[in-house]
Amino acid sequence: MQHRRIPKRRAALAGGAVVALLGVGFTFQTANASEEPRQFTVKTLSATAAGNLATSLDAKLAGGSAGAYYDARSKALVVNVIDEAAADSVRAAGGRARIVEHTLAELTGARQTLKKQATIPGTSWAVDPVTNKVVVTADRTVKGAAWDKLGKVVESLGSKAELKRSAGEFKPLVAGGDAIHTGGGRCSLGFNVVKDGQPHFITAGHCGEAGSEWAESQGGPAIGTMADSQFPGNDFALVKYSGDTEHPSEVNLYNGSAQQITKAGEATVGMKVSRSGSTTQVHDGEVTGLNATVNYGNGDVVEGLIQTTVCAEPGDSGGSLFAGDTAIGLTSGGSGDCSAGGETFFQPVPEALAAFGAQIG
Repeated sequence: MQHRRIPKRRAALAGGAVVALLGVGFTFQTANASEEPRQFTVKTLSATAAGNLATSLDAKLAGGSAGAYYDARSKALVVNVIDEAAADSVRAAGGRARIVEHTLAELTGARQTLKKQATIPGTSWAVDPVTNKVVVTADRTVKGAAWDKLGKVVESLGSKAELKRSAGEFKPLVAGGDAIHTGGGRCSLGFNVVKDGQPHFITAGHCGEAGSEWAESQGGPAIGTMADSQFPGNDFALVKYSGDTEHPSEVNLYNGSAQQITKAGEATVGMKVSRSGSTTQVHDGEVTGLNATVNYGNGDVVEGLIQTTVCAEPGDSGGSLFAGDTAIGLTSGGSGDCSAGGETFFQPVPEALAAFGAQIG
């Protein structure tokens, strides 16, 4: 993401948009999908409102939910459940209930099996509520014995998992791009935040270590020092501004305008999101998975990521993923590019803010 310089050293947010994991405009193909009784009214919701309802229902159902996603075509929240009692609770709340085969606990167990038996560089996995499966993706570097091992583990999980192949290579998107600079490389600024009353910004943790200085141009004067950096495991970092650099809460749209950012929010499968980055500027996409695990190789495994169809390239790391005025994620890595497409993963912003004790601002 590019850290846009404006008059009087005003540091704009080079933002990247993240796609929400709520499936958009699809046809329900699962054979065991249920029909809602007509006496229940399905609410028309925005993606954000659907995400809030999903969170509320998840707590109410106490394990009776098997995931949820947003149907953008009908503007409805679809909640996977395993029995009619839970389905009635969903319908009464205005959601669309869908009875599925696998519980969330079963899919979580499948993820744990993959973690124990198939931690292989170049792989990722995330729960897909649309298919009610754990989707395992292997990039082009997974070959030979590694591919065979991965295939056997996925096969042992039966209908709870499926294996896909990515044409690209999973990697953090560090190098390249005209963005924020440090001695270790170039990245993109994510979102401006406030911590203890002082201005900071957040970016990707893999971009640098605590104590590193950041500038708007290579070799230019420092605008801030990295106060904290967490990678692997997580992928977020906090930089404290120095000097007179201004810090508007906005994302650069690269068309002469900016998107104001007023809050942070959680992603939902099916949510349409945007990413802003210094290399490829602004691109749109959709969230396809939540709580994704990706293995970038060399022991760099990151968990709890948002998986999307938004493209990204080296230099976009750390940039903003957003939906309207809501900060959603920070660009972590992925495969492919903005010509051929691919998968991109984002660190959720709410988690980073909670870890740092910071707020959007």
